[in-house]
Amino acid sequence: DIDTLELLEDLLQNYDGTVFLVSHDRTFLDNVVTSTIAFEGNGMWREFEGNVNDWLTQSRRSQENAKITPPKENKANITTAVATPTTTRNRKLSYKEQRELDSLPEIISTLENEQKMIRDNLADGLMYAQNNAQALLLSARNQAIDDALIVALERWEELGAMVS
Repeated sequence: DIDTLELLEDLLQNYDGTVFLVSHDRTFLDNVVTSTIAFEGNGMWREFEGNVNDWLTQSRRSQENAKITPPKENKANITTAVATPTTTRNRKLSYKEQRELDSLPEIISTLENEQKMIRDNLADGLMYAQNNAQALLLSARNQAIDDALIVALERWEELGAMVS
């Protein structure tokens, strides 16, 4: 009944420990969970910070990104093909490309440092209990940093392949 469910939600929200919870009731899960572990196929499990809706949003983004970028296996083959002398003519980078290449390590480092700070903050489960809105914002920023890091690393690899 509703009263019992609300009591259970209240108890779980105020519980300091860890509980593995399985339920078909998404609203209930969204009200109490701070981390979601999801099966992604091929024996792979992945943890997502936040509730079920956060997991759905993050997995949707990952699927959209996977459609945009070729799978990593193909990227490796493409990179290998580009790096071979017979298929590529090394060229000098334009001024703009060289500046971009020079700035990428610092950008990547900055993003990684910010992500580490966010993950350290999110690792403390109290943030979800004390300031859930802030925790959700940090979780969303963490995902945005993941996306930005992928783009930056791919660009760094692309530009680096042109000059090597």
